[in-house]
Amino acid sequence: MLIERDPNGDFILDSSELAERFGLSLADLRRHMRHGSLVSTVEIGTAEHEGTKRVSLRLGNRLWRAVLNDANEVQHEQMTVLRGKSSERNPG
Repeated sequence: MLIERDPNGDFILDSSELAERFGLSLADLRRHMRHGSLVSTVEIGTAEHEGTKRVSLRLGNRLWRAVLNDANEVQHEQMTVLRGKSSERNPG
């Protein structure tokens, strides 16, 4: 996946590739984006991870993460399905 940065430093990801990773049509991904249900975060590496960034996108229980090098090239990516929190029942 090609990840670019705009003049403000924001990351730009290809919508069609993201839709594929989430198993959605492009129209469905864009609908989620318009409704704010696709949430993104960027973490900047420090110490031994200096020069790397981790981009995370969450949609419902699905989390896609990519680790970028200092040239913003994807070094590793992973899709995870998050499990819901189990509620503990009080037996008495």
